[in-house]
Amino acid sequence: MNTPISYEFPLNERIRVFIRLEQLLHQFNHHLHLATTADKRAAINVLLDIMAIFKRNDLKSEILKELDRHTNVLNKIATNSSPNVDTQKIQQLLAQLSENSQKLYAATGKIGNHLIDSELFQSIAQRSAIPGGTCSFDLPEFHYWLAQEDETCFQDLNQWSRPFSDIGVAIDLILSFIRNSHTVTEEIAPAGFFQITLDTNLPNQLLIVTVDRIQPYFVEISGGKHRCTVRFMRPSHHNQRAKQSTENIPFTLTNCIF
Repeated sequence: MNTPISYEFPLNERIRVFIRLEQLLHQFNHHLHLATTADKRAAINVLLDIMAIFKRNDLKSEILKELDRHTNVLNKIATNSSPNVDTQKIQQLLAQLSENSQKLYAATGKIGNHLIDSELFQSIAQRSAIPGGTCSFDLPEFHYWLAQEDETCFQDLNQWSRPFSDIGVAIDLILSFIRNSHTVTEEIAPAGFFQITLDTNLPNQLLIVTVDRIQPYFVEISGGKHRCTVRFMRPSHHNQRAKQSTENIPFTLTNCIF
């Protein structure tokens, strides 16, 4: 079966951060439910990456702004509804948005500050800046923790990650709205190159390029809110650099606007 492969390109910094955090949270949840020492270490490493994102961004404020924006859009659709609009579905979505906003507004303090209270986590964070710095002779307490019953480690990881769960739910909801509010066109990239000019009067959020998996090319997308270019590149092989295709490549372009 020839399943497609999709390449996403966020068109603003807010969505770029959301997608990075979405990936990290999915990775964390994957490792959280596995019992090996390697998975426990991987879960900790992902938490450290999540913390780094929260330190650089006021994510709570950014997510609340995005939830409010989606609420305003849906309220306008509900007010000016046509017979083709599922009013009941819109009300369900508005209820979800409201619930997520209330949870985030209720959260006090800076998200992630709770980890400062864990001396073990802080020790791991400090030593992780050194390649291989969390070996047993560097952090014997961490070595001891890794050897505990799976349920003990699971409870600690759950406690450390819990404040991020509402953020994760809100981001999943926002990205779901964006990915499902789109226009889809079938395009051709002559000699592996395609350029799209974006309407700056529209709230462009995300571009998605989808190609057949059997195509021997990967997709490079670059640009910004005005114009984007798509290049189909043949992967590097035998120490040769990746090169742009010389063929005409069919693909599906999805422009997410919401």
